[in-house]
Amino acid sequence: MMVRSTKAQGNDQCSDPLARRARRSWLGRGIIAALALTVMVPAAQADTLADALAGAYNTSGLLEQNRALLRAADEDVATAVSALRPVISWTTDVTSTYSRTRGNTGAAAALANGSSRATSLNAGITAEWLLYDFGGTSLRIDSAKELVLATRQSLIGIEQQVLLRAVQAYMNVVRNTRFVALRRNNVRVIGESLRAAQDRFEVGEVTRTDVAQAEARLALARSDLALAEGDLEQSIEEYVAVTGRRPGALSQPPSPPRLTRSEETAKQVALRTHPDMLAAQFNVSAAKLNVLVAEAAMQPRVTFGASVGVSERLNGGAETDTNRLSLGLSGPIYQGGALSSAKRRAFAQRDAQLGILHQTRDRIRQNVGVAYAILESARASAAASAEQVRAGRIAFEGVNEEANLGARTTLDVLDAEQEFLDAQANQISAEADLVIAAYAVLESTGELTVRDLNLAVQTYDPSAYYNLVEGAPAALSERGQALDRVLRKIGNQ
Repeated sequence: MMVRSTKAQGNDQCSDPLARRARRSWLGRGIIAALALTVMVPAAQADTLADALAGAYNTSGLLEQNRALLRAADEDVATAVSALRPVISWTTDVTSTYSRTRGNTGAAAALANGSSRATSLNAGITAEWLLYDFGGTSLRIDSAKELVLATRQSLIGIEQQVLLRAVQAYMNVVRNTRFVALRRNNVRVIGESLRAAQDRFEVGEVTRTDVAQAEARLALARSDLALAEGDLEQSIEEYVAVTGRRPGALSQPPSPPRLTRSEETAKQVALRTHPDMLAAQFNVSAAKLNVLVAEAAMQPRVTFGASVGVSERLNGGAETDTNRLSLGLSGPIYQGGALSSAKRRAFAQRDAQLGILHQTRDRIRQNVGVAYAILESARASAAASAEQVRAGRIAFEGVNEEANLGARTTLDVLDAEQEFLDAQANQISAEADLVIAAYAVLESTGELTVRDLNLAVQTYDPSAYYNLVEGAPAALSERGQALDRVLRKIGNQ
């Protein structure tokens, strides 16, 4: 009975081979359509790359850290300027003195013996003003200003690093989101293939081996999906760390920025404008000025001094007023070799900064060359992967049709489907790598900044704080109080 039932069922299913072939052909077209849809990403209102870049710029702790370092460098200028100002200070003290006189022997000595005690209150104001030091202080001010300019360029370099990391984070989320969609559709497609293989097994068109191969491939597809979902979660965490928030539905993969310069022209531009190059040049200038500062430290100093004081005896004595004016000339004679050592150290630091400048020049040229090489490789890979997808689609369609005619096995279909899937995955990666490579070229030439990208953010003005402190304002002055308000606002952010 079971044999007849099975045979009857088989005869019923095989009674219309044209209908069965049409059903398998429809299934093949459905598989093709499903695989094609995996390349697409929903184009709803979504986060863009510009949103990610703006978020990274607004929330980066690394940028905040280096902005604080820039403000500290600004204060070094104020400290150097203050050396040209009078130094005014006050003093007060209470002094108690006790004296006792003892003679030798005799009446005269007895008369001379005695003691006295006095307590006095002293108060005074002193002022000292550097008049001339052979330009040493002015040179320190100029050196501090060069270091401010170097620190500003270093801040721009950090800005580029933050924005490039945002590009990488955004594109990795896009890449892994598309991978997950691809793997999910792959699981669904192989599930359809498994059901088709089971149907064909039921009617005796394939063997149990074909069904087992489809089951094994489905298990592998589910494993790949789990890995893709894990990679997506990791990329989302990186996106949160960079931009300060979780990504929404991301928009279609952005087009890479247009690069119109040749590689050699880009190298020349980078050597002139890259922030690392400019920072190295400013550091060299500061080091050269420090050599002059060390030489000026060996010269005399002319100072003006003034003091006003009052002293009153608390036990009934007189009150004494003291006024003093002085004009002094002083200079080093011997300080154990410290000044000569400081001068040699300044020369060594200047030579070190010159070495760093040469290394920076070579590194920038190399980075531009490497970035362009990676970009060309990414372009070639993107073009090749697109051709691979086109050929893989045709091959899969052909193998599927041949399988419908009985000329191909289930394994052939699964292999063709896997090759088509791999081609799509390669295309997704190549497109993401191309965008990252293009922005890496901008970073290598020093053009990956908020200003160059024209991002809709409120940019940090590196000169605003400097303009407030360059004159070394006192705490009670109007500008000093404005600075206190600025610092309190920064601290509350």
